[in-house]
Amino acid sequence: MNNAFLYTITVLIWGSTWLAIEFQLGTVDEVVSLFYRFAISAACMWCYVLIKRPPMRYSLTDHGFFMLLALGNFGLNYLFLYWAQGSLTSAMASIAFSLLLVANIVNTRLFFAKPIAGRIYIGAALGLGGIVSLFWQDLRSADLSSDAFIGLLLALAGMFIASLGNMVSVRNSNRQIGVLQGNAWGMLYSALFLGGYVALSPLHFSIEADAQYWGSLLYLSVFGTVIAFACYFHLLKNIGPEKASYLIVLFPLVAVTLSTWFEGFVWQLNTFIGFSLVLIGNAIVLTPYQRIRAWLSPTTPSQARP
Repeated sequence: MNNAFLYTITVLIWGSTWLAIEFQLGTVDEVVSLFYRFAISAACMWCYVLIKRPPMRYSLTDHGFFMLLALGNFGLNYLFLYWAQGSLTSAMASIAFSLLLVANIVNTRLFFAKPIAGRIYIGAALGLGGIVSLFWQDLRSADLSSDAFIGLLLALAGMFIASLGNMVSVRNSNRQIGVLQGNAWGMLYSALFLGGYVALSPLHFSIEADAQYWGSLLYLSVFGTVIAFACYFHLLKNIGPEKASYLIVLFPLVAVTLSTWFEGFVWQLNTFIGFSLVLIGNAIVLTPYQRIRAWLSPTTPSQARP
């Protein structure tokens, strides 16, 4: 499947899930909501597995990494982010989570000793600077001495856990474990972990919620989890975590667009500056150095002739 298509689908879906998560907060406990989300996602994945019948038997070591994948990408990371959005706006939470780009670059170097091209650091810096510019008013008005600071720490913790989960996904790909198989086992283990926790805790499996809650839950389960993670992990395999994770920087752009359409978000100078920085950073990260050098090098008259 075309990488540009995978990239676009992942950005659009995950960029819209920040708004959908807002409808998950309040009536039902966050842990219970996550259990519902990944139970539905796991059911979808395993129905597809039963139809496609790929090889699903793996060693105990691989199952250990499937459990780590469940915790890193389908469990703890989301729990921390749900908690964070109880104290932060979705914009602030998305800013914190966008640091996943930097965390993936560092962890890729740490765990896989993979050299990182200098342009990726430049692109990442521009992208993150663009996000800071986009939400400068939110950052300036944040009270880091209260719940907002705790929410920021929770969002950063969720981001770092997600990065570790990304490294597990890269390890699984290097072991020739398919994205379908890895996600199916990971989501199943996540649902089992979350369901077991709810069963052993004072929490209960509440079903008293409105149509917005259940509609957003289905969207998060099918699109935000099954489809988006499949696209993202294919990108991790195809172009590497340092490039694939740059789409994290684009999520807030989608959130701003949705807010403009549905919530009357007012565009300001910092908004346009932020968009420009993110787009330029994106182009730098995804463009090979040789092509950038060719664009920047002046063409002499002799070179211009056929």
